[in-house]
Amino acid sequence: MTDQSLTEDLLLWERRVWDALVSGDKAADEALIHPDFLGVYSDGFHGREAHAGQLDNGPTVESYSLSDARTLVVGPDHALLSYRASFRRAGKSEDEVMYVSSLWRRDGDGWVNLFSQDTVGE
Repeated sequence: MTDQSLTEDLLLWERRVWDALVSGDKAADEALIHPDFLGVYSDGFHGREAHAGQLDNGPTVESYSLSDARTLVVGPDHALLSYRASFRRAGKSEDEVMYVSSLWRRDGDGWVNLFSQDTVGE
């Protein structure tokens, strides 16, 4: 797999996480995130339960776009996807920007998210 095709493949999986946030699909979110997931966010550390739990009251994101993606292979079955996300939270009128790094591990024919860190951007 070339670097570009790996990046495109990981973006498909990353978009599934974002799509779960848009649709409010907690089960889809949990299925994409490893049980030992660690998220590092501006409000602290979160595991899979907290990540999926944000959907208990429905969708958290209205729309999003991902750009400037790049991938760093960190092992035979692990890769770090980094990108710029522009998104609008549910019920808000302004877009926000974050730079995100997500560590993914190959899991059979797909991927599972092990780690994610968000950095507020402009």
